[in-house]
Parts: sequence; C-alpha cells; structure tokens
Amino acid sequence: MTEERLLVKDKDVVVPGEVLATGMNYLPGQGTYRLEGQIMANRLGLIMIDGKVLKSLPLAGRYMPKKYDMIVGKVIDILMSGWRMEINSPYSAVLPLKDASFSYIAKGADLTRYFELEDYAVVKITNVTSQNLVDVTCKGPGLFKLRGGRIILVNTNKVPRIIGKKGSMVSMIKRATDCKIIVGQNGMAWLSGEPEMEVIAVNTIGMIEEQSHISGLTEKIKDYLEKATGRKIEVMAEAAEIGEEVRSEGDMEQNGHEERHDQEHRRYEQ
Repeated sequence: MTEERLLVKDKDVVVPGEVLATGMNYLPGQGTYRLEGQIMANRLGLIMIDGKVLKSLPLAGRYMPKKYDMIVGKVIDILMSGWRMEINSPYSAVLPLKDASFSYIAKGADLTRYFELEDYAVVKITNVTSQNLVDVTCKGPGLFKLRGGRIILVNTNKVPRIIGKKGSMVSMIKRATDCKIIVGQNGMAWLSGEPEMEVIAVNTIGMIEEQSHISGLTEKIKDYLEKATGRKIEVMAEAAEIGEEVRSEGDMEQNGHEERHDQEHRRYEQ
C-alpha cells in the first residue's frame, strides 16, 4: 500500500516528472497528473495547493485567449467591420462594430471617432474558434476605452500573483500609490496616477513578477511600498475579484464613453 505523503510545499518550483505526492489523499489539477499512485508535475511551474488539489502554474509562456477573459487590447488596424486588436498573444482579436458601443454606428461612419490606431481598451473575449479567431466586446461593466496613463507588459502566468487572492495584492498597490491599475488576464496592464507614484507601482509589479515563488511576498511588498511612499499600509484580506477590480475603475469611464459615442453619432448624422 502506497504511503500517503505530500512532498512539496505551496509555491515550490517543480520540474516535469517530479513527484509531488504519493497515495490517494491528494488530487491532480492543472499541470499535474497521477501515475501509479503518485501525483507528478508535467511542466516547469509553481505549485499551488488548493485544499486537496495540487496545481502547477507555468512560469513562462504566451497568453492563449480564453472565452470570458477580461483583457487589455491595442488597436492595430481599422477594418470595414470593426477594429483589429493586438492582445499580447500569437493571435489577434477583432472588435466588431456591434460590440464597440451601446450607440448605433451607421454604415460608412468614420470609425476613428470611436477607436483610432494605437488606442487601448479594456475588452472581454466573447468567442474563440477552433481556428483561434478571437472576438471581443467593449460593451459591459468595466469595459471601456483607456485614456492617459501607461501600458506595461507582465508575464501572463504571473497575473494571478500580481492580482492576489480576491484582488488583495493589486488593491494594496492602488491604495499605497493612489494609482488606477487594471491588470488584464493577457498580461497587459494599465496604470494611471502621479508620475512618481506610477514608477513605484511599476517597480512593485516588477518585484512581484520576479519573486512570485517566494513565500511571505505580501509582507515584503507591503514593506517596500511603505518605504517607497512613506505611508502606513494595512493589508486587507478581502478585495474585489479581477472583474470587480476592472469594474471599479471602469464604470465612470464607461458611462462617459457611451455619452461621447452618442454625441459623436448625433453629430455624424447631422
């Protein structure tokens, strides 16, 4: 009979073929598999122990689009039927006319009134076909065109660590720096605030990327932010999920965005 043993700790780095647990007390999750009474890793990754489930999160790799993901995209082409967006993936996405605005966009309208080349927006993936054709929408809570601020790229596989459990990590950075921060699930992040605070926020996110495998990271980031900003910071266990994080920044922008689209549409019709 196989002895029941857990051979790894939460946030350990594991390699393919490494034995993570023996016996039947634990279950294989993403990035792991069971073989002859043992759970083994099938890739280089960071172990996450979720109750009795063992998961291995990859340490590197490009973003692969998934339906319902909330992401940040950049307009790279204006089509007859909408806009093509770069989404930090091997595949681009299309924002169709019907999903760009709550207001009606007339045939032949000047589409640059809505989105121009190089514009960024928070969008949600609505469909991914078997040929990896990706459709997105900008209609919905927390989905809007981004203005000002700066865009940075982060390791897609470190996004959950940057956001933290229930948004706790990114919320701490926002409170410390007074920056608006949106981290797309595709590894494109938007920050907007005072220039010196933006720099601190960017440096903090870089620290989380580099040290995501270290235990006690939250306390380390808290200490860094307190020294960098000169503010006392309380670590809050509860915060919004990623969708709520985006929504909290986006509702006001979205409302204004829709009003501007309505005004632009009326001017165009006139």
